[in-house]
Amino acid sequence: MSCSDREFERWKRQSEQRMDQSKKGGVDADIAGLVRFLNGLDQYFTTSSCSGRVILIDGSAESSDVQKQNCQWLFVSHQKCTTEELVEAVGRSSGDAVLKFEPFVLHVQCRRLDDAQLMHSVAVNSGFRNSGLTVGKTRKIISAIRSTHGLEVPLTHQGALLVTPDYIHFLCQICNHKMEENLRRIHRFTENLQKALAAADVPRLHVPECPSAQPPQTVNTDKPGEDSKQKVYRRRRKQQSHSYHDDGRDASDCNQDDNRDSCHDDSDISLTELNHCLDLFT
Repeated sequence: MSCSDREFERWKRQSEQRMDQSKKGGVDADIAGLVRFLNGLDQYFTTSSCSGRVILIDGSAESSDVQKQNCQWLFVSHQKCTTEELVEAVGRSSGDAVLKFEPFVLHVQCRRLDDAQLMHSVAVNSGFRNSGLTVGKTRKIISAIRSTHGLEVPLTHQGALLVTPDYIHFLCQICNHKMEENLRRIHRFTENLQKALAAADVPRLHVPECPSAQPPQTVNTDKPGEDSKQKVYRRRRKQQSHSYHDDGRDASDCNQDDNRDSCHDDSDISLTELNHCLDLFT
């Protein structure tokens, strides 16, 4: 069940006119190009986004559940952090401080269910295994692109430090590693989405090309002389037979403490997987 074109256009106009309600008041730099690109497409517009961040929040010592709305933000960064920054921030805690790494998240409203399915399959095949689709009562179709490699560690209780400075240094290294992997996933998703949309011949508004988020120390694993068509998604409208490769793993296999990233490797996905991204729901 999809909304009418008139409804979708109205929602898109309202989204463009709405003020940014985030604390930062704007789109994060690492995904600004991606957001601008999606909002320039006829089938999509973004409703919320975060490129990923390291945050240290101080909740009430009387509450066992730390809520962001009822706590003090001691530190926040959308880039890699330093041990000194975390030590200085945790020193200002008077309650229960919790260090978190929150990975990239993007919510995209889609014109039709087919558009949402394309977005979802590209996200999953790019490493965002916690992604999903929702269809509301008003027929709004939302694709949520999410990952699972987060981190949450308590550091203080009633203002008293629970860990050593060496452990804070260790956590800082883990957060920075996760931030690097986060940027690699964003880069992979951006490239794969552009290929999928180009193969599907999705109409665009007059907006500049989407600059890919630059991953840290990305290694090109393409073999010399590799046929360029192996890098392009192909939409096959009809198939005599259909089989989707499934390695038996789901989002629960992405252990947030496993720095090896069990979801995927950093090489380009195969031609078969590229085709399946668009064939999965046809």
